[in-house]
Amino acid sequence: MIRRNKYNTKKYDYLIVGAGPFGSIFAYEAAKFGKRSLIVEKRPHIGGNMYTHTENGITVHDYGAHIFHTDNKEVWNFVNKFADFNNYQNQVIANYQGELYNLPFNMNTFYEMWGVKTPAEAKAKIEEQKKEAGISGQPRNLEEQAISLIGTDIYRKLIKGYTEKQWGRKATELPAFIIKRLPVRFIFDNNYFNHRYQGIPIGGYTQLFDKWLSSDLIDVKTNADFFEHKDDYIKEFPRIVYTGMIDRFFDYRFGELEYRSLKFESETLDTDNYQGNSVINYTDAKTPYTRVMEWRHFDGLADKGKTIITREYPQNWDRSKEAYYPVNNEKNTEIYKKYAKLAREHKDQFIFGGRLGLYQYFDMDQVINATFNTVRQEFKLSNSYVFDKNI
Repeated sequence: MIRRNKYNTKKYDYLIVGAGPFGSIFAYEAAKFGKRSLIVEKRPHIGGNMYTHTENGITVHDYGAHIFHTDNKEVWNFVNKFADFNNYQNQVIANYQGELYNLPFNMNTFYEMWGVKTPAEAKAKIEEQKKEAGISGQPRNLEEQAISLIGTDIYRKLIKGYTEKQWGRKATELPAFIIKRLPVRFIFDNNYFNHRYQGIPIGGYTQLFDKWLSSDLIDVKTNADFFEHKDDYIKEFPRIVYTGMIDRFFDYRFGELEYRSLKFESETLDTDNYQGNSVINYTDAKTPYTRVMEWRHFDGLADKGKTIITREYPQNWDRSKEAYYPVNNEKNTEIYKKYAKLAREHKDQFIFGGRLGLYQYFDMDQVINATFNTVRQEFKLSNSYVFDKNI
């Protein structure tokens, strides 16, 4: 008796789990080589955490602010094929109990905090506070790393409360590398990122996904949970690209990895300007949210007299919540290594990608570059293959 497929009904070459950037770009590139893909996405929309929608003429980022920034010219050229990007630069304000400071840490911040006016004065103040804190040698945790970089005052006001809210752990329990992502500049420059290419697509990110997934060789099913039919999918599809939580894929065989989750609360207000800036971080420990985004300031598009703000609340993760950030401490790294080894043992059928599939904190450009590397490997392309050109 011949068994009929329930889901692989069109002789798909790939099942792709998740319609975020990794899965969508993989499907787009696979279609160039004549490969057919079915994407299953548990959310009611494509785009993953990059999903945006327009309301009152305002482009709203549904899962927190996404500013594209990169030094990777190939990635930048690639995304610019699908949308016009503005020249937005993220210039964040920190609110500590009503006191306002510029971020990232630069001469404006140092002047606002200490009244210093030269780089030499700022460096001397930081060195003085580092010495008073007894920090010497290699920093052992985030707190020591932060004080080494910007001194005790700035750490206590602008780092400690925000970071401990964000990660749900004391700063002394967090790895030092987390704080290294933030620039420290001894010039008067409020640009949050150091990258050469920066911007936001005018009209939002969803348009990129619409174009990536427009091929007749790509079918997308939203509101489709892979795990409801996992066994059937594995039996029917020769290759599966999986971008969800790797520990769940393997039924938590080696235990749960830890994640952080987020909750967003949005509000439409009858004003042209609520807070005067795109992003304001609330860095004290008592304010329950970490930041407030006012979306009209990201691209200047909005109906007159309307603005939309979103408050972002960090949350402990459990299986009922969305997983946003991997917690890359020593314990979780050791657990992940076991899952990664298992994934390699099944590489003939399964490809793992994205933040959750690789259990790694990726920026958008890093996810796209990781997708490029996977595509090169899957289709045996040379390193000279260029993704920003059409075939």
